[in-house]
Amino acid sequence: MSNSLAEGRRSGIYGDITSTDSSTTKLGSTSDVSESTAVEDDDSSSRLPTPDPKASKDFLPYPDDKKFPEYSVEEKGSEEVLSDDDPVLRDIPWHVRRVVSLEDDTTLPIITFRYFVLTFLFIAPGAILSQLNEFRTTFAPYSIFFVQIASNYVGEWLAKVLPAWEIKIPFTKKSFNLNPGPFSVKEHVMVTISAASGATYNLGWIPISLSELYFGHKIEPAVCLFFMWAIVWIGYSYAALARQFLIYDPQYPWFQALCQTALFETQKRQRESPSPVSRRQMLIFFLTLIGVMIWQFLPEFIFPFLQSLSFLCWVAPHNATANFVGAGLGGMGFLNLSLDWSNIGNFSQMGSLFLTPWWTQVIVFLAFVINCWILLPLAKWGGLGLWNHKLMSNSLYTEANATTYPIQDLISSQITLNETAYAIHGPVYVGAQQLWGMFFDYASYTSALVWMGLFGYPLIKASFRRWRERCRDGKKPSVNHQYNDQLNILMRAYPEVPLSWFVLLFMASFAIIITLLAKGYMFIPIWTYFIAMATGAIVVVPLGWLYAISNFQLPIGTTNELFYGLMVNAVGGHKSPVGASVYGSIAGDAWYRAQIMLQDQKLGHYMHIPPRAVFFSQLFGSFIGVPINYGVIRWVLNTKSEFLSGQELDPTHQWSGQTLSMYLTSGVQYVLI
Repeated sequence: MSNSLAEGRRSGIYGDITSTDSSTTKLGSTSDVSESTAVEDDDSSSRLPTPDPKASKDFLPYPDDKKFPEYSVEEKGSEEVLSDDDPVLRDIPWHVRRVVSLEDDTTLPIITFRYFVLTFLFIAPGAILSQLNEFRTTFAPYSIFFVQIASNYVGEWLAKVLPAWEIKIPFTKKSFNLNPGPFSVKEHVMVTISAASGATYNLGWIPISLSELYFGHKIEPAVCLFFMWAIVWIGYSYAALARQFLIYDPQYPWFQALCQTALFETQKRQRESPSPVSRRQMLIFFLTLIGVMIWQFLPEFIFPFLQSLSFLCWVAPHNATANFVGAGLGGMGFLNLSLDWSNIGNFSQMGSLFLTPWWTQVIVFLAFVINCWILLPLAKWGGLGLWNHKLMSNSLYTEANATTYPIQDLISSQITLNETAYAIHGPVYVGAQQLWGMFFDYASYTSALVWMGLFGYPLIKASFRRWRERCRDGKKPSVNHQYNDQLNILMRAYPEVPLSWFVLLFMASFAIIITLLAKGYMFIPIWTYFIAMATGAIVVVPLGWLYAISNFQLPIGTTNELFYGLMVNAVGGHKSPVGASVYGSIAGDAWYRAQIMLQDQKLGHYMHIPPRAVFFSQLFGSFIGVPINYGVIRWVLNTKSEFLSGQELDPTHQWSGQTLSMYLTSGVQYVLI
């Protein structure tokens, strides 16, 4: 490649080139970072080949000219077309190239007064709704795409109405401007990342609710808050274990981050170049959005009948067999329709249908078919299970008449199994679906590790070798210098997050949890906490790799609670069923929160956000969200406890607490008995 071409990349002249034969893509940056600092990657065998869209049926042609776009640069007045083998393009998959901007403006404002206002505005409702949803049977999700769309317009409005006052920070020489100019795409991304961190639920709700609802032990508010913060931060700190392997390598798409990037780029173009067509499109969009919100609101809160329309139940309302086969709530769901998008769009653990690869959706649907239309009939009429009552329930029952098992009677005053009560009430029974669900949880946990070892090992090995090289050679300032693609070239303009930041975050979490356990607040022995940290560290890279390529978040709670049960039963003591969920919250968030942080760091990578700003926005979001989560937990336990505990029946069948019941079942099975 000629020197003038390399100079063009440094100065950011890629773009503003028109061609009647092909579309062009801008490459470059306002920074002075050069490709010449890149380290050549000799391990070409470990790279996934970039597919040729011309020869692939999986890529749709561009609607305007039906031609495959080429990448052009201007060299001394002439145009040079970059091939797919060019160092800045060859490692970026085609589906990423079509979406992500390959230029950057390092002068855009990032952390502003508007960012803080919008963050508070959008985290609060999301934290409330997401935490409420955990206590309900079905739920209307608080989509991060809603935040992304709504914050764009609120941010533009703030840019118009806020005065451009310079505000001095008391007791310092620093100041900030209330309105530094037009609402920037980087502010927009930061608001969305903070919302993803804070506008969600917290796994700490499980032990807090179980302890109070079923065992009458209320945990102090300060203990709850610090525990909820600590389990979030341990996951964020564990993201450091995988980010070197899964963020900078362009081969990992992270589909939700890629989809969000496509929307960010579209919104940026509409802000910068509004047109009558774009305004008409947004009008249509908002009318559709209002319709979708009504569609979700009516079946969720006003007209629950729309959640499940069972044809067989209508035809034979008094036939028990037809009711079981056709019921959508408590049955097989055959010929059952739903007008509630919450039921349709949040299927299993794969997230939104619009973000998930088709092959992942097929696998999840096949799992549904096997579970509901094959195994359930076999358990009901084929003798698959020894106990065929309450097939789809996740609660605990007695054998004789399938009544709810009096779990509190099984716990002695010394927090051990009451053998006398167990002999009186007999063995504990649970529905067959719950049992094979546990089995498949174990199987998926191990299969994910094996799958990653078989198919992801070459890429992980190459990334690990780069990390070793960087550790040996202190001259390389960041991991971005070990990749030649344009995305990493642009990110060299920004300093990386020091490892010490992740270490400090981990130490803060460690100190909090160790203190709570030493004081006896959280039901588990201290030594099991170290096992939880170890198992969490082991799965971050394999499960992160799986999520990065499939958008499927593997549930690991059942396996974590099994590990805890095996440990405490091997040594005796600590027989509280709540302990399993405490352990599961720690080990689970070590992965779940790491996944959230990694995904949003990939979004920051796609949108050219300084990594340190991304790190700050994620921590800031968690600071805001956790107290709101706890406030919601307190309100639910104070007002809905009769429904959740089963003392009263909720007429809407929404405040069922079925998730809590599942965790109680696991805790009793693994820990107490």
